[in-house]
Amino acid sequence: MADESPLIRSLRAAVAAAPGDVPLRLHFAELLLAEGRNDEAVAEAAVALQHAPGDADARALMIRAMGMPPAPAPAPVPAPTPAPEVPAAPAAEPPAPEGPAASAPPAPSFDWDAAEQQVQDLVGPRFLDDPQADGAAGTAGDAAAWDVDAPGAVRLADVGGMEEVKERLEAAFLAPMRNPELRRLYGKSLRGGLLLYGPPGCGKTFIARAVAGELGANFLTVSLSDVLDMWIGASEKNIHDIFETARRQAPCVVFLDELDALGAKRSRTHHSGLRNVVNQLLTELDGIASGAGNEGVFVLAATNVPWDVDIALRRPGRLDRTLLVLPPDAAARESILRYHLRERPIEAVDLGKLVKATEDFSGADLAHVCESAAEAALLDSARTGSVRLITTKDLLGAAKQIKPSTEPWFAAARNVAMFANEGGLYDDLLAHLKRKRKL
Repeated sequence: MADESPLIRSLRAAVAAAPGDVPLRLHFAELLLAEGRNDEAVAEAAVALQHAPGDADARALMIRAMGMPPAPAPAPVPAPTPAPEVPAAPAAEPPAPEGPAASAPPAPSFDWDAAEQQVQDLVGPRFLDDPQADGAAGTAGDAAAWDVDAPGAVRLADVGGMEEVKERLEAAFLAPMRNPELRRLYGKSLRGGLLLYGPPGCGKTFIARAVAGELGANFLTVSLSDVLDMWIGASEKNIHDIFETARRQAPCVVFLDELDALGAKRSRTHHSGLRNVVNQLLTELDGIASGAGNEGVFVLAATNVPWDVDIALRRPGRLDRTLLVLPPDAAARESILRYHLRERPIEAVDLGKLVKATEDFSGADLAHVCESAAEAALLDSARTGSVRLITTKDLLGAAKQIKPSTEPWFAAARNVAMFANEGGLYDDLLAHLKRKRKL
């Protein structure tokens, strides 16, 4: 404010710089109260109580700022007038006073309702409602505890290149969902499951969010750390709560990240808890536990190693459709490079040469190329004392030093595609390896 004293302005800036300093905030509130700015003093005291619940000084200051009288001190008891000594027969000792009320008057209780009305527009509620109030279990795994993202603005058009992936998604997943009349005509249920697999860092999670945006659906991400619990039965309950949340928030996309960890092959799992997690996941995918089924719940999953996923998860009616997400093609690489160079100082960068030099690079590899080129230009500028821009030479040099992180994945996937392609699960991977002459 323009009429504030320099001391008030300085203290306000100090409190803003150290919001957790309770003594400083209370000193600031005392000065506000001394200037008659009771409402501001109440607000500062309330914030102090947020940082230090139960602080006696903060509570006393709030009472004073709200104009409530402090608790009166007990009135002094006058000394008794000495009486003349009169001999008397010994008498029984008088009974001691009962209870603490006999020694001091009771302190008046604090009017919390009045305090809440004073600060309701300044400070939000600090405590959650009692989780037991509605008869719920009250654990951290309750369905209401799962965060569901609202429909996002990301669409498939925001995914650069990768036209083959988009066409597969449109034909196998999106077209039936967008056309309810055709869906009813052909008896297509409003449910589905799709498994995205491929090398790490190639945008599987981004594609899943784009699918949710195309459907106008809520988005719920689930990973192993969200599910596993040390208590017996709690992990299975977590999975059930996740799907119950998705059913209530339908249409909703449930994205199971790193499915190989969450739904590993039970034959290779020695821990009974993990096997029970897979069993519960199968039950939820079938919608058996819910009378309404999974109508409006779309399950997307991603994994780098689909051959480690329990085969029952890929049974028809569950994650029965698979989509290979390969390293970004030329158009996608150009879009990714433009994105990572958009705010860096560049000079006449030839993206065509860079795109050709980064074949089989993942999206994460391309980000690393841009970061390494920026480091080289920064170091050169620091040594010479003259700032220079990032050039094509910097980017090509970085690309030459970085090996595609997808190569180890293709080396392992090659053996699977050749010798473990039961039922044609990896036909699309086999076709890609043949095109690349890696067989």
